[in-house]
Amino acid sequence: MEDKNNFLYPRGHYYGQVKPENLVFNANLQEFAQRISYICNLETSGKIPPEQAYEQIKELWQKLKRSKKELRIGEDPFHTDDGNSQ
Repeated sequence: MEDKNNFLYPRGHYYGQVKPENLVFNANLQEFAQRISYICNLETSGKIPPEQAYEQIKELWQKLKRSKKELRIGEDPFHTDDGNSQ
């Protein structure tokens, strides 16, 4: 079963700054890209209508944005919301 998952959901190596939140976001980003690819292929082959593909992609994008926000990716951990240093 694991071979099937590796084939269907390949993972690339991560070469960025090794922090738990970066690794989690990288996994989320790779899953997002894989699912987008499947949706595009289904729409291109006529298996799902364009509107359905759009809605699925929009939902996946919202989940990825939420993940980025929850993991605080791109935020400076030493600054507060008002821009002052802690």
